[in-house]
Amino acid sequence: MSPDWRAVRPRTLAAAVAGLALFACAACGSGSGSSGGTAAAGGKSQTAAVAAAKTALAQYTTRPTALPITTPVGKAIPTGKRIDFILCGVQSCKDLADYFTAGASALGWRVNEIATQGTPQSVQAGWNQAVRDKPDAVVAGGFERSVFATQLAQLKAMNIPVIESSTADTVGDGITMLIDGPQVVGVEGRIMAAWTAVDSGGSADTVYFDLPTYSILKPVADEFKSNYATYCPGCKLDVVDVPITAIGNDMPDRVVSYLRAHPGVNHIAFSLGLMDVGVPAALRAAGLQKSVHTVSNIGSTVNYQYIASGQSEAAVAFNNQENAWTQVDALARIFTGQSPAVDQNAQLPFMLITKDNLISTSTDFPLIADYQEQFKKLWGKG
Repeated sequence: MSPDWRAVRPRTLAAAVAGLALFACAACGSGSGSSGGTAAAGGKSQTAAVAAAKTALAQYTTRPTALPITTPVGKAIPTGKRIDFILCGVQSCKDLADYFTAGASALGWRVNEIATQGTPQSVQAGWNQAVRDKPDAVVAGGFERSVFATQLAQLKAMNIPVIESSTADTVGDGITMLIDGPQVVGVEGRIMAAWTAVDSGGSADTVYFDLPTYSILKPVADEFKSNYATYCPGCKLDVVDVPITAIGNDMPDRVVSYLRAHPGVNHIAFSLGLMDVGVPAALRAAGLQKSVHTVSNIGSTVNYQYIASGQSEAAVAFNNQENAWTQVDALARIFTGQSPAVDQNAQLPFMLITKDNLISTSTDFPLIADYQEQFKKLWGKG
């Protein structure tokens, strides 16, 4: 996967695009593939499908209150540990590193953030630095093992645990734990599909804008398509692949052009919230803002501002802060001779944000308000 893009804010859009664009392959042009294509099914089957979508969606519309990790570490957690956190070159990774550092500091650990520019060469340099540092653990995300395979093997030989996030990798061969992998992120697609079915009353005509460059987004798109067929039988769906270079550049124009060519479309789904930046203004200028409803995956502050102002309808919120502290919890267990399985297997919360349950438009909010206190209790620090 490309650099981690969660919680990218408007002030960092240019930096995010610059870093991510470096990973856009030359063959990743835009194209579209159609799924569905018939009018929405009517009658009892449609009603039942929408009812099922409402039921599936219900668990994601209320703010969660409890961590899925309930087993205390149960042993004295050693202090003075040194952790290298390799950044991915965009602000969102820096945010996650800061959340991680806050959790690590609560345990008396020191975190060394290793900056990169988001290029394979700079990422490899970051991993080389980690090898030289010989820290107690390494944390990184956004890049698959093929980018740093040599360094990973060296860390494995030194028995240094490595925690990865947001990649299509698997645990093993030097990766001690993987959080937010392919088996987890599919739920984001299911949530968006269910919302689209409910919002349209089972009569959606949807375009799904995807970023195929990023392998970690494939399970999201797959789950959207399969659940859309279940919850919105007979509804139209077109999947349009977009190159990463469109973000921050002509993405709004692409959306407007598509809608003008397909006037029947009434719903838009974005596989990444960053793709929606600038789109509402473009739709308004084109006189199309009232013709479509929008849902985005991995919402950020700008997406929530759109929702608050009525320029967008929904976004899937990711567990940024809980995710970072879960990685700290995993290392606490590893450092006390235990398995991080409770963290690896934890089903961290997701939430569908709409105008009715919007938490904040000014800051990156946790889904579980008191997650820090809950983790500290697990660590014997409560």
